[in-house]
Amino acid sequence: MSFGKKLTVAFLITFLLSLPAFAGTDPAPGQQLKTVWMSDAERVRLDNLRAEGLKAMYNLDYETARRRFKEMTQAFPNHPAGPQHLAASIWLQTLHESRRLQGSLYTIDVLKTKGEGQADPRIVEQFRAWTKQAKQLSEARLKTSPRDAEALYFLGATEALKAGFTAAVERRYISALRDGSRSIDLHRDTLKVDPNFHDAEISIGLYDYVLGGLPLPIKVLASLTGMRGSKRRGIETLKRVAAEGKWARDDAKVLLIGIFKIEERYMDALALSRELASKYPRNYLFYLESADALIWQAARAAAAGGQTTVPAATTTGPANAPDAEREALQIFEGMLRDPLIKDEARLLDLVHFRYGEALLTLGQPERAAKEFLAAAAAPGAEPNLATLSRLHAARGLDLAGRRREALAQYQAVLSRPDTYDAHQEARRGLREPYQTKNR
Repeated sequence: MSFGKKLTVAFLITFLLSLPAFAGTDPAPGQQLKTVWMSDAERVRLDNLRAEGLKAMYNLDYETARRRFKEMTQAFPNHPAGPQHLAASIWLQTLHESRRLQGSLYTIDVLKTKGEGQADPRIVEQFRAWTKQAKQLSEARLKTSPRDAEALYFLGATEALKAGFTAAVERRYISALRDGSRSIDLHRDTLKVDPNFHDAEISIGLYDYVLGGLPLPIKVLASLTGMRGSKRRGIETLKRVAAEGKWARDDAKVLLIGIFKIEERYMDALALSRELASKYPRNYLFYLESADALIWQAARAAAAGGQTTVPAATTTGPANAPDAEREALQIFEGMLRDPLIKDEARLLDLVHFRYGEALLTLGQPERAAKEFLAAAAAPGAEPNLATLSRLHAARGLDLAGRRREALAQYQAVLSRPDTYDAHQEARRGLREPYQTKNR
């Protein structure tokens, strides 16, 4: 499995375990939650606030999202939705700002590094306070109505969010899976009460897929504790949520983008990322996901030795590798011309970095090095990303046969604070020129 795909698995476990906590933006037509917590008019108001907040959050406008969620908490103090979404919003923003929502850094094994990007203690405290409140409100409801599907769902979603938080802060992925098992049990209980509560299936589908994809020795050990899964069943479950869920449809699509990349169904990933980019135009991550899917499709076609036709089973996409490559590079060029990105340093450095990764994957190391250096030189570039950009620039220069310039960049990496084992990689680069086979 390539590093990019290993990171995608970590990304799924770390962040997307929490997706049930803030599912979707627009409820599917014709679906109503079976609950008597509030009147029909109150339900409409709650749903409207929820939809507005979630739309803002998917567009990366976290402040607007939290204003709506706080309105929910004030208007419906006995309902867990408000604190649940507040906890999800602060954690999602933390992931975003620490770059953990970007499934990138393909050549640095973040699964083996320690101590990077620890959460602010104040954020941890606030997150725990909101999840505690959401859990207490859900449990209070269940004491009087043990078979309330919505209360079961929110309790399970809270447990899932806590599991994802633990994984991302402590990076204990197996432990997170174990901690998430309570969420799975609660969501299965939700479906026993209401088989049409498809939102509850998103955590079950993810759990099924991740367990089904574990290496055989780990899968055997997991089965001894009753943990069993199926990749095929997990994908089908998530596709059902994407089609039939009330609030979780878009969350299921986000999950499927990552999963389709793991399964090398790049055009299916492209179709979903295009759809979400159109729906949430201010979320640049979906444009990066589209470009990434196109790059992997082009690289796979090139590796196939001339087999460039997109398989018939995939969704509509570029007809051949050159078209996929051209479209991917056009996405990056378009993003660099976008005023919203040009004026935002935290976006500009990342887009240059991802552009460089794409060019390196496509066998254009000299152009890649220029993009990595542009990322490092971007005004206000994030320090860790600037360090990694110089490391990648050095590698690109090595591959382009420009050893002297590569050595200068390796030295520049060593002059900066270490991050994600960059110093170790730079010392290796000083000893011998970087080659693709070393990746």
